[in-house]
Amino acid sequence: RSVYDDQPNAHQKFMEKLDACIRNHDREIEKMCNFHHQGFVDAITELLKVRADAEKLKVQVTDTNRRLQDAGKEVIAQTEEIIRCRVQQRNITTVVEKLQLCLPVLEMYSKLKEQMNVKRYYSALKTMEQLENLYLPRVSQYRFCQIMIENLPKLREEIKEISMSDLKDFLESIRKHSDKIGETAMKQAQQQKTFSATLQKQNSVNYGRNIHLGRSRVLEPKNEITLKRTFEDDDEHEEEVLTAQDLVDFSPVYRCLHIYSVLGDGEIFENYYRKQRRKQARLVLQPQSSMHETVEGYRRYFSQIVGFFVVEDHILHVTQGLVTRTYTDELWNMALSKIIAVLRTHSSYCNDPDLVLELKNLIVVFADTLQGYGFPVNRLFDLLFEIRDQYNETLLKKWSGLFRDIFEADNYSPIPVANEEEYKIVISKFPFQDPELDKQSFPKKLPMSQSVPQIYMQVKEFIYASLKFSESLHRSSTEIDDMLRKSTNLLLTRTLSSCLQNLIKKPHIGLTELVQIIINTTHLEQACKYLEDFISNITNISQLTVHTARLYGLATFKDARHAAEGEIYTKLNQKIDEFIQIADYDWTMSESDGRASGYLMDLINFLRSTFQVFTHLPGKVAQTACMSACQHLSMSLMQMLLDSELKQISMGAIQQFNLDVIQCELFASSEPVPGFQGDTLQLAFIDLRQLLDLFMVWDWSTYLADYGQATSKYLRVNPSTALTLLEKMKDSSKKNNIFAQFRKNDRDKQKLIETVVKQLRSLVNGMSQHT
Repeated sequence: RSVYDDQPNAHQKFMEKLDACIRNHDREIEKMCNFHHQGFVDAITELLKVRADAEKLKVQVTDTNRRLQDAGKEVIAQTEEIIRCRVQQRNITTVVEKLQLCLPVLEMYSKLKEQMNVKRYYSALKTMEQLENLYLPRVSQYRFCQIMIENLPKLREEIKEISMSDLKDFLESIRKHSDKIGETAMKQAQQQKTFSATLQKQNSVNYGRNIHLGRSRVLEPKNEITLKRTFEDDDEHEEEVLTAQDLVDFSPVYRCLHIYSVLGDGEIFENYYRKQRRKQARLVLQPQSSMHETVEGYRRYFSQIVGFFVVEDHILHVTQGLVTRTYTDELWNMALSKIIAVLRTHSSYCNDPDLVLELKNLIVVFADTLQGYGFPVNRLFDLLFEIRDQYNETLLKKWSGLFRDIFEADNYSPIPVANEEEYKIVISKFPFQDPELDKQSFPKKLPMSQSVPQIYMQVKEFIYASLKFSESLHRSSTEIDDMLRKSTNLLLTRTLSSCLQNLIKKPHIGLTELVQIIINTTHLEQACKYLEDFISNITNISQLTVHTARLYGLATFKDARHAAEGEIYTKLNQKIDEFIQIADYDWTMSESDGRASGYLMDLINFLRSTFQVFTHLPGKVAQTACMSACQHLSMSLMQMLLDSELKQISMGAIQQFNLDVIQCELFASSEPVPGFQGDTLQLAFIDLRQLLDLFMVWDWSTYLADYGQATSKYLRVNPSTALTLLEKMKDSSKKNNIFAQFRKNDRDKQKLIETVVKQLRSLVNGMSQHT
């Protein structure tokens, strides 16, 4: 740059200096060449000398090479063969090494396929896990391994689908077999209960095994085995007993649980299983609409529920976490509420006590079975107390029909016994004791009718029927005794009492039948103490216990007797009314017939014969009936005189009527029923007697003068009654005595009647104003 950038002549100067430098170098080179020239010449000379030798050597070497090449061709061929073999050997070794890595993978994959084919899915998943974690990473560079790796998730999904399908089949299977499983479990529980009762009776017999009540297994010293034998009631024959494992293959649920657990979806599986089982529980708990019609309907319903919970209990104990005790308890509480509601509803339709009793027995076996599996069943036994009340109601309805049939078939006459054998047959059915009757010779008659021993036997049958329900309720003898007495009291106070009341009210029951009913109720009342002894003997509870209830038969039969007595009074009065209705008085007759009316004599004869039947009745009943009949007859005769439709009455009619009243008084004085003091019965006709005496004697001055005084002769004659009858006589006198105004005596009598009528009216008006 300085050469071109400096002074203008710098280039020329540079070139000059460069030439000078070149010349210096040339001189140095020349010196060096001159220095080495001799050596170069010597070397050339030597080379020239060895040329010939070199050519000769070249020929020799060429010949030697030719001969060597000819000699080495075979060696080269063999060497190449060796090289090729060694390459093959190396390749083989490499392949063997690679195959040794691949073969386990292929073997595992083949094993996986085989496990899939034989449905060993859990093992297949384990094989997949080994493939993925151990074998496939060693040969991941190969394409077939990539294919395997891509297929493994698909196989897992396939296994999940297959296992889920197996689970669904399992759920369907246990749904179909739940009734069979439950039936077997209930049968085992019932046999175990019978077996335990037998063991209690035969403590000396050692069967050499400890039977687990809950799961029907026998615990042996080293392992737990399924119970395969049970004892029959009548003999020692042993038979194989099927368990839930025998009826249902649980392997699908185990496989599915393991598969989902291995795949990390255990929680999903648990939720799905529980959800499906809850759905099945709802289906199992849904009863058939006609379940209440037969015991088989109830048995199938209970068997399905037991089978469901037996399966759940088995799953609980053989799997870990699939179901928990909390889950089963929650499911059981839900089911128990539904079961109780269903039983309340359907049992209310049961009208057959035998069906209700069968239902109770099924509930007891059902409760005992599930209690053995650890489920609380106290609410079921509480429900049994409700059903017990319904059972008693059905029994009461049934016995009501039995009582009605007995009453309908009864002839209401004393039981005839021809000999000692017949007498013993009767007293074997009914506790009858009568020392006076025992002294009589055969044939003789017992005072009650045939319905009494039949009723007594039916009451005992009712107690037996009620006792059947009280069995197996896990209640004490005192509680059972109290139940029996309460139900028997209901039978006596409600059912039998109602039947007696209805019987007494029936129109075809006459006075004779009513008398016999009173006698029958008396004997039934006396037999109540024997019923109490009967209950005490059954329950082994003494009647002296403080809390022991008493039978209310005394009040029941007393009420029935009172009703029968009242009906006797009513029917007597009705019969009297019938006789009164056929009375045919000629109220305008001038003179009486001189004898009592025919209808009245028939009535008195009827009353006499009727009161003779009353000899078997208690004295007060017969006396009350007699007094009631006389009072009603007196009242009916008085109403006949004062009937508003009767417009007029003659003195002859009064005389005829007086003759009839005299017959009534004679009947009363004849003491048709013993026990009346003095003329007590005659007082029933005192009103009529004083009224008729007043008209017969025509003693109006005495009546009017003594009216209102306690010593009055006509104290029982009411002014209004006398006025009514006198006005009828006044009208009759006017109509029948057209010419009475021309006879002085008749005119005086007419004036007297008018005067008495005015005075009686003033008395009646004064009484009304005072009132």
